[in-house]
Amino acid sequence: MSLLEFYGKECPHCISMAPIIEKLIKDGIKIEQHEVWHDQKNAKLMEEYDKGLCGGVPFFYNTETKKSICGGASEDDLRSLY
Repeated sequence: MSLLEFYGKECPHCISMAPIIEKLIKDGIKIEQHEVWHDQKNAKLMEEYDKGLCGGVPFFYNTETKKSICGGASEDDLRSLY
């Protein structure tokens, strides 16, 4: 199971989420990070998972449960998504 994070390099919301993401990774939560603003392959991957759920970044998606979070989220919200 993976928690996917789709983000934009210059996105202010994504930048503010970075410390939370780093903490979760250090705590052993597997998060696959995909930058979509400068990487067309990642943008296409986001489209495959998004399917109208979010349409922007940050976008978090659990590949097992199919649950997602659109936009900024708290550490607790992301832990519950995992």
